[in-house]
Amino acid sequence: MLCLHLAEDSTWLLQILVSAFLAILFLQSGIDKVVDRRGNLEFLQGHFAKSPLSGMVPLLVTLITILEVSGGILSAIGCVLIVVTHDPTVSFCGAIISALSILGLFFGQRMAKDYAGAAILVPYFLLTLVAVYLFAR
Repeated sequence: MLCLHLAEDSTWLLQILVSAFLAILFLQSGIDKVVDRRGNLEFLQGHFAKSPLSGMVPLLVTLITILEVSGGILSAIGCVLIVVTHDPTVSFCGAIISALSILGLFFGQRMAKDYAGAAILVPYFLLTLVAVYLFAR
C-alpha cells in the first residue's frame, strides 16, 4: 500500500515519475532524429554552418541520436522495473546517458553561439542530476 508520508514511498514515486519523464523526452527526440534524419540534418547543417563543428554534423547527429535513444530506452525499462521490483539501477544508467546527451547538446549549442538554445537545456540537465541522485539512493 502506497503511503505518501513515508520517505521511501515518496522517493519511489519520484523515481517513477522522473524515469517516465526522461523516457518520454529522449525517446521522442531520438526517434524523431531517426524518422526525420534528412530534415534534422538539413536544419542542423545550417545551424552549425559557421561553427567549428560544421563538417562533423552527420557524425554528431548520429552520436546524439544513439545517446538519446539509449537513454530513453533505459529510462523506460527502468521505469517498469522500479514499479515492479523497486530497483532503480537501470533508470540510473538511463539518467547518466541522458545527462551525457544533454551535455553534448549543450556543447553544440554553445559552439553554434546559440546561447538561448543552450539556456533552454539547463532545466533538463538539472532534472537529470536530480534523477541520478534519486536513483543512487
